[in-house]
Amino acid sequence: MTALNPLGPNPRNQWKVNADQADLVRDTAPPQPLMLEASPKPVRVDLARSAFVVVDMQNDFCHADGWLAGIGVDLSGAQGAVAPLQMLLPIMREAGVPIIWVNWGNRVDLANISPALRHVYDGAGEDKGLGAPMGPRSAPVLEKGSWSAAIVDELTAEPGDIFVDKCRMSGFWDTPLDAILRNLKVDTLFFGGVNADQCVLHTLADANFLGYDTLMFEDASATTSPDFCMQATLYNVRQIFGFTLTSDAFLHAINDQIKG
Repeated sequence: MTALNPLGPNPRNQWKVNADQADLVRDTAPPQPLMLEASPKPVRVDLARSAFVVVDMQNDFCHADGWLAGIGVDLSGAQGAVAPLQMLLPIMREAGVPIIWVNWGNRVDLANISPALRHVYDGAGEDKGLGAPMGPRSAPVLEKGSWSAAIVDELTAEPGDIFVDKCRMSGFWDTPLDAILRNLKVDTLFFGGVNADQCVLHTLADANFLGYDTLMFEDASATTSPDFCMQATLYNVRQIFGFTLTSDAFLHAINDQIKG
């Protein structure tokens, strides 16, 4: 019999076909259950059905030469997410968990950005918001392909990571994120990045509304907003959308699993 060839977007979602037949039975990855200390209660997840969504860890939000620093925002809060992410990313990859970088990336012409959205970042209409040349490098604010929109140097993307550009607080609006996750055959999403109370929370909330399980890393998510915003975010994630946990809790669970 003629060999069947894999056909699909990734090994998690493939047919096997040739000119004479099609086999629609997917190869199912064996479960990788992991018990995690979390709030409001411990939670057991399947890493084989999980992905890690990292939101907006970009120069304009986190770098001293970026847009927010240039308009006087204290970046110390946002930069606090870097070290936990540095620890988590290789562990996630080693466990076979896909890494999804969801980053703000405007069109050059801002053709899909409404006045209401531009007003958030340029309330006086002085061309100091999205797409404007700002900061010491005069880089266009959060423009796709620019230094402003690039991931900070402290974090490294690897081959196999997936990138999704967004231009809303939520990573699901007007993006292929949901389609990508469905093709990856995942139903549990871990979240980290900035700002926790804005783009991270809104992406996580929309994931919950779409039926995904959602967990937010408390220390790998950060914000430049006042602390009460972070506390309200943690409260709402635990109360409404899912669970919160720490990077240390994840590391300890992985180590316990290896020892066991």
